[in-house]
Amino acid sequence: MDFRLQFGQIQGLSFPSRPVNRAPGTTELNPRPRLLYMSSTLADGTQAPLTHLSEEERMFQEAVRDFAQAEVAPRVSEMDEKQEMDADLIPQLFELGLMGIEIPDRFGGAGSSFFTSVLIVEELSKVDPAVAVLVDVQNTLVINALNRWGSEEQKERFFPPLARETVGAYALSEAGSGSDAFALSCRAEQDGDDWILNGQKLWITNGAEADLFIVFATVDPEAGYKGITAFLVERDSDGFSVGKKEDKLGIRASSTTELVLEDCRVSSSQVLGEVGKGYKVAIETLNEGRIGIGAQMVGLAQGALDHTVRYVKEREQFGRPIGQFQGVQFQLADMATDIEAARLLVYNAARMKDAGQDFLVPAAMAKLHSSRIAQTVASTCIDLHGGYGFTKEYPVEKLYRDAKIGTIYEGTTNMQLQTIAKLLLR
Repeated sequence: MDFRLQFGQIQGLSFPSRPVNRAPGTTELNPRPRLLYMSSTLADGTQAPLTHLSEEERMFQEAVRDFAQAEVAPRVSEMDEKQEMDADLIPQLFELGLMGIEIPDRFGGAGSSFFTSVLIVEELSKVDPAVAVLVDVQNTLVINALNRWGSEEQKERFFPPLARETVGAYALSEAGSGSDAFALSCRAEQDGDDWILNGQKLWITNGAEADLFIVFATVDPEAGYKGITAFLVERDSDGFSVGKKEDKLGIRASSTTELVLEDCRVSSSQVLGEVGKGYKVAIETLNEGRIGIGAQMVGLAQGALDHTVRYVKEREQFGRPIGQFQGVQFQLADMATDIEAARLLVYNAARMKDAGQDFLVPAAMAKLHSSRIAQTVASTCIDLHGGYGFTKEYPVEKLYRDAKIGTIYEGTTNMQLQTIAKLLLR
């Protein structure tokens, strides 16, 4: 089935991608996303497995898988070499509705669930984690933060373009604030009804493509984390510029840039949440975003394994395919088991998030385990490819490089361990 037709059928069922006309006052102020999987039982009354997907979810997953193979895969090598996203690819991501999964349908989004975002990120990551992280940041960080903390006015202003054409970015990190995320030097001073921002942000994903940035700055350095405030800053704002683009080991097509704010003026209407409560926006959004990174790492590992299974069935040594050797078979079995365990952690955390349950530790566990196994699986897959795996001719080389970032961004491995340990010792 053509992936565009397939996705269109899904939109007709549950994922409208265009604004729905309704009479004023007939829509809730902040409607909950439609949850397609929330029934815990199957039609025959038996308990549904954790990985059970509804018909709509399966169709969505298949449509994204077809799109990734047809449109992303042919571009992967060139995008990695050029260190930039193909200009024709991003409009297609918007056209398919992948950039506005949790945006309510009245604003032109899919009106779907966080879990759906996880499925999308996983499928894209099997082909190119760099494309997946662009979609991931858009949905699990930027849109998620606006859904939870944005005013109705902000949603009406920013959601339609985010669903249609605008890429978003999340700007928290600075040169002196990595894991210590709240050691911010970026300052915001009030000037009448406006705020003046000065400072520098580093390692900002989507920086080259984004037109909307969630920028964190402190309005009162003496107040510590209680002085931090989140601002919605548009790319064309006076005093705002995108600086150096990083030359990275992996996910090279995903832009990672510096942001420079020099007397950047934004209005009070662009404060996201409350003044001084930016730390809550940052913490709670990153907790959700870690599940997305977990999905990225699961998809990456699955993609590497899929390539390797095909390879070992074809590559012959000593007169037979190497996949017939027990040592190789055991390695494949171990990798498949590790990936499935990581997938279950990610799916469980995503379902808990959508169900309104406490998902802090499950999210940390999901990111911790998936980022670890992505590296070990990608490394083993290179081993099984032998000398070929060490060349750029085979995709496992790129997936190996892409895997490293999983233990670093949106909370390092040590930060996840600390989160889990704190609960154990509470």
